[in-house]
Amino acid sequence: MKINTGFWIKFSLINLFLVALLGTYLRLKISVELPLVQKNILHAHSHFAFSGWLGHALMVLLIYAVKSKLLAFSQQKYNLLIGANLICAYGMLISFLCQGYGAISISFSTLSIFVFYVFAYVFYKDTKHLKQNLAIKWFQGALLFGVLSSIGTFFLAYTLTTKNINFDAYLASIYFYLHFQYNGWFLFACIGLFFSVFKFSDKLLRHSTIYFYMLLVSTFLTYVLSVLWLNVSQTIYWITAVFALLQLIVWLRLQNIFLRNYKNEIKNDPLFLKIVLLLVAICVTLKFVLQFLLIIPSLAEIVFGIRSIVIAFLHLVLLGIISLFILYYVFAYNQRIITVTKFTRFAILFFVVAVFMNELFLALQGFYGFRKRIFPNVNELLLAAAFLLLTSAALLAVSVLLKRKSINEQ
Repeated sequence: MKINTGFWIKFSLINLFLVALLGTYLRLKISVELPLVQKNILHAHSHFAFSGWLGHALMVLLIYAVKSKLLAFSQQKYNLLIGANLICAYGMLISFLCQGYGAISISFSTLSIFVFYVFAYVFYKDTKHLKQNLAIKWFQGALLFGVLSSIGTFFLAYTLTTKNINFDAYLASIYFYLHFQYNGWFLFACIGLFFSVFKFSDKLLRHSTIYFYMLLVSTFLTYVLSVLWLNVSQTIYWITAVFALLQLIVWLRLQNIFLRNYKNEIKNDPLFLKIVLLLVAICVTLKFVLQFLLIIPSLAEIVFGIRSIVIAFLHLVLLGIISLFILYYVFAYNQRIITVTKFTRFAILFFVVAVFMNELFLALQGFYGFRKRIFPNVNELLLAAAFLLLTSAALLAVSVLLKRKSINEQ
C-alpha cells in the first residue's frame, strides 16, 4: 500500500476548513443564541486544530521529507499511524462537541497521545542513522517536545477527572502543553522542513547545529516565561531572561545564514509564495521579541491578565507562523503532491489577508484592554474576520480538490 502524500495533505486542508468553521461558530455564538455549549465547542476547536490540522499536516510532511533517505521505508506503518491520528482527531472533534471533557473525549485524547508516541518512536528509529542531516535534528527535537508536552495534558486530565483543581497548577499545565507544542513540536518541525530542501556545507552545518542545540536548550528553559505570574525566584527569572534573549539572537542568526547563502534558492518561487514566506519570518521574529519582552514583570502581569492578548499571541503562532508555513512548504516545494493553480494562489492570498485581519482585531482588542477601554464593535469585527478565515479555508480546500491546469502550464 503506497502512502499517498497528496491525499493526506488534501485531507489536512479539509480539516483546516473544519477548524475555521468551529472558530466562526464560536464567534457567531457570542452574538446569536445557537445550540451546543460554548466551552465544548472551544475544546473541540482547539483539540482538532492541534491534531487534525497542524499535527496531521506536519506528520505527513515529515514523512515526505525523509522517506527517500531511509534505508528501509515502510509505507504501510506510516499510513496506519496517520490514519490512527485522524481517527483520534475526529473522535475528539465529535466527543468534545457532545460532552466536553468526559470519558469518551478523554479516551480519544489519550489515545491520540499514544499514537504520537508510536509515531515519534518509529520516526526516530528510522532516521537515527542520518546523524549528519541537519533537518533530522530539528525533526527529532520537534518530536521530543511533542512527547514532553503531553505531561501537561495528563496533569490537566487528572485534575479535571478528580476535581482536585489547584488553579495555579491548572493554568501551569495548560501553558506547559501549549509552550512545548507551538514553541517546540510545531516550530522545530517547520524549521526542519525548511532546512530539508537546502544543502549545507560542512562549515554551515557545524554553525547551524550549534544554533539548533542553543534553541533546543532555551526552549526548555523559557517555559518559565509562561508562568512568571507564579512569582518565580530571582535566579530563575534572570536565567530565563538570558535564554529569552538567546532565542531571539539564534533566530536572527539563522535568518542571516539563509539570507547570505540561500536567498537565490527561492528566486524562482512565485511572488505570492515569497510574500507568504516573508510574513512567516516577520511573525517568527515578532514572536521571539514579544517573548523576550515578557521578562518585564509588570508587562507579563498585564499580558497574562488580558485573555485577548493571550489569544492574539496563540493565533500569531498557530496561524501567522505554523499554518502559513505549512501552506508555503506544500505549494513551494511539493508540486508533485499538489499543483499550484491560479485558484490556489488566490485562495492562499485570501487566507493571508484573513489571518492578518484576525490578528489585527485581536491585537486591538488586547490594546484597548490594556488601556482599560472597550474596543468598539469588537465582536462584530472578530466575527467578520472569522468569516474571512472560513471562506479562505473553504477556497483552499476546493482549490486542491479541483483539477485545473497549474500556473506553470498556463
